[in-house]
Amino acid sequence: MPEKKKRLEREKGKKVLILGGSGFVGHALYKELCNYFDTYGTYFSNKTFKDNQQFFKYDMAEDDIFRILQQVRPKYIISALRGDFAAQVQAHQHLVEYMANQRCKLYFLSSANVFDGYSKFPSYEHDKTLSESIYGKLKIKIENMLLRLPEHKIGIFRVPMVFGNTSPRVKQIKAAVENNEPVEVFPNLILNVTNDDRLVQQIHYLINRDKSGIFHLGSNDLIHHEEFVKEIIKRMGNFHPILKRVFTTNEDRYLAVLPKDNKLPKSLRISCQEIIDHHLMIE
Repeated sequence: MPEKKKRLEREKGKKVLILGGSGFVGHALYKELCNYFDTYGTYFSNKTFKDNQQFFKYDMAEDDIFRILQQVRPKYIISALRGDFAAQVQAHQHLVEYMANQRCKLYFLSSANVFDGYSKFPSYEHDKTLSESIYGKLKIKIENMLLRLPEHKIGIFRVPMVFGNTSPRVKQIKAAVENNEPVEVFPNLILNVTNDDRLVQQIHYLINRDKSGIFHLGSNDLIHHEEFVKEIIKRMGNFHPILKRVFTTNEDRYLAVLPKDNKLPKSLRISCQEIIDHHLMIE
């Protein structure tokens, strides 16, 4: 049997559970992984997943995640949960309890916002986290919880703004320009970005190689938020958008997560321009 076929069969036997598998990133992950792994997901309110035998209904505020974990017994758990912050914290506390006695690995989708308390420079994997936002503080709290587990059991994926044809951000921008409503831009904000296609490929690679640690999964270069949004709108057609320019400071500020220690292969890296040119082809 060819080596590649053997490897695919070994991978297919590994179970992956995506918590939040019905969301934008979670569902993109499911579609990327389901042909290679025995992949399961959870959904909350999206009834289109009700008849999919690989998906479980899961209400963070009401349901016990142990029931699903014991039924699936995954080798890899990917947390792409969204929703009530207190319920998210409780769900991850239960995950930590489960992980303590199981031979499996937990990958957590975190955010560039764990560094939004800093503004002078881009942030790297082992920089100290500091956030001024409620969202960023939530992600830091969960990260710190997971970092108490043995290092080989966790992976933390810090992700910047995620775009893509079906992303909520692009849909929101498109609806605004079509309805002649203002699009909010931050002229002083310097950031890196990603899209769903490249993000899920990167995560697939990291799972394949059973990687652990902290990874920054964004474009390898930076762009001003206003410039990036203008380029997206250009791809949408001949619009003359109304831009609502929001200044939170008089100076440039950074919200960017760049890799220093845990760099991915060149074939998996992406630039802001590539995202604009090849991954935002709006119909």
